[in-house]
Amino acid sequence: MATTSVRKGSRRPTVAYFLCGVFVAPLLRLFNRIRVYEAERLPVGQGFVLAPNHLSIADPWPLSYPFFPRQLRFMAKADLFRFPIRGALRSLGAFPVRRGRGDIDALETAAELVREGEIVLVFPEGTRLGKTDWTKLRDPFHRGAALVALQADAPLVPMAIMGTDRLARLARIRILCGPPVDIDDLRALPRREAAVTATQRLRTALEELLAGLQAREQKR
Repeated sequence: MATTSVRKGSRRPTVAYFLCGVFVAPLLRLFNRIRVYEAERLPVGQGFVLAPNHLSIADPWPLSYPFFPRQLRFMAKADLFRFPIRGALRSLGAFPVRRGRGDIDALETAAELVREGEIVLVFPEGTRLGKTDWTKLRDPFHRGAALVALQADAPLVPMAIMGTDRLARLARIRILCGPPVDIDDLRALPRREAAVTATQRLRTALEELLAGLQAREQKR
């Protein structure tokens, strides 16, 4: 992971997160030949919602690669936050969410973290399970990422990733960054209406990024 200084508007990473990043980055470069495209599109100096496709439980680490040492924050299932791993999960950037129950507290926590300058990772597909084609997005597409971005008055940033579903086969990991989804015109609308439209735009942006990533790999 790039050893740039911590960007303005972000907290310093925890020691556990920093050490994991230092250890994982060389492995990603050596074994998975990770490559990031269009990183210049990413917002600098502010918090935002990162909304990628979801292929593997390992996704957060490759997705953090373009930002390191800036720490990613992400939601994890509430039932994982038990002794003895609860403290480790929090140190690595996780905070609990009760999936399938409309966890308002988790969304509010996410929005507050974004307002404080953090990057919060929210998978709009909700789960990685049941996917057989990395180029396709799951249904239903969840509104959580859009809701957090709207509530925090922050950018909603799509990102496409490939290869993490085939880590055991040392697949190449490729990441294509997208520009923030245009949601400024939605902020004055009722929250539910705004979230629905923002989520539709996010899905379109992700579909375009996945197609673009596929095209890049086919040209190799």
